[in-house]
Amino acid sequence: MRVKHRHIIYIQGYDPRGLAQYYRMFRTELRKFARLYGISATTTRPQAADSGEIASWAIETKAADWQTRTDYDFLRFEDFIQRDLAQPIWRIVFHAVWIYWRLILRGTAFRFFATSWRFATFITWPHIVLLAEAICVGAIAFAVEWGLAALGVPHLFSIAVAAAVFVAVLGTVLKYTEKRTYVLYLLSDTIWTWQFSHRQRPDWDARIDRFAQHLVKVAGSSEAEEIVLVGHSSGSFLGVEMLARALKLDPVLGRHGPRIVLLTIGGNFPIVGYHAASQDFRDHMRMLAVEPSIDWIDCQARKDVMNFFQFDPLAAHGIDVGAARRNPTIVPVRFKEIILPEHYNSFRRQFFRVHFQFVMANEVPHAYDFFMIVCGPVPLTERMAVPQAALTVATGDPTAREWAWKQLENARSGPKEAEEPGTNEPMARRAVNPSRLL
Repeated sequence: MRVKHRHIIYIQGYDPRGLAQYYRMFRTELRKFARLYGISATTTRPQAADSGEIASWAIETKAADWQTRTDYDFLRFEDFIQRDLAQPIWRIVFHAVWIYWRLILRGTAFRFFATSWRFATFITWPHIVLLAEAICVGAIAFAVEWGLAALGVPHLFSIAVAAAVFVAVLGTVLKYTEKRTYVLYLLSDTIWTWQFSHRQRPDWDARIDRFAQHLVKVAGSSEAEEIVLVGHSSGSFLGVEMLARALKLDPVLGRHGPRIVLLTIGGNFPIVGYHAASQDFRDHMRMLAVEPSIDWIDCQARKDVMNFFQFDPLAAHGIDVGAARRNPTIVPVRFKEIILPEHYNSFRRQFFRVHFQFVMANEVPHAYDFFMIVCGPVPLTERMAVPQAALTVATGDPTAREWAWKQLENARSGPKEAEEPGTNEPMARRAVNPSRLL
């Protein structure tokens, strides 16, 4: 099957920038994608639904021997996120510190370190920065108290003044260093994931339910050949939640219309799934693991400290469905293979920039290409099953492309086993074999 019409449903992670900045990035990266492959790609302006919760646009992509239309839905949560970040600084700090100590006392933080020390270090980093800033500000407050005491000011009064100085100066430091440290943002993220895991955010749950209804509606009315539900970063576990809830609304969701594929990229499932209170989420992963009408593909990158690499979402959560398992397909991605060396070296230590490479344009043609997934003619499941053939469709001569399409057709009609590509890292439908990924 060559995709002529695709529907993308994109779930943002915990990103306060929202639609406006995402669309600007998308449009810029789409132009880079078109230049890289020498094709034409145009997009319409976003149109918001009446509720304002979904914005949609369309992309027309044309090459010498294929043409694809993509309907793109952007599911919005930035109003919730901006509301979280607008809370008083002291409330964010105290709430996040309280949650982090509960993670330690319950052993959840140690599970994070055992699964991915890089990710665990990343979520611990804002607390380290906060502690360092508090120590420095504490020294200033101590100096103020000492000075007042030397002047003969009553002890209780000098302590009260020093405490007020500590709170005021620490709040000011956190506020004006936020653009460099992201401490308040990351602390708010910690609060949100804790609350979501413990079902303390009914506003998020209600919106996810509405988005699940939207997916059911799209699947029942769309003329697309393929619907891809994309969850980036925290959108990975939101995507699992949304798809599982949609399947509960319509148990034959993936059997009576377009093929439905869940694509999770840069995922961080354990920040929800490792909580004892998250049994519903683990049950939803179990449901998707055996659902025959749905394909679930999980892309991971070693260089991205904000995702879990060499990670099997099911085994890590103690989910064993035996021979019935068919999801997810785990796809390791090497960013240094899709970005020019001089550019890769310039941002490889910028954590957020690396994390967003999953949804940005390639600088080198490659089997993993977010915009080829969105705009190209190859179905996503076949792209991941036979990545070299998918790449040849984009870059080969007419004879090579004809051969590649035959390989892709065979992959669709034959067993769903991923090949081991030459330029990609190995893939596995079941557990990742760490020795093959180094």
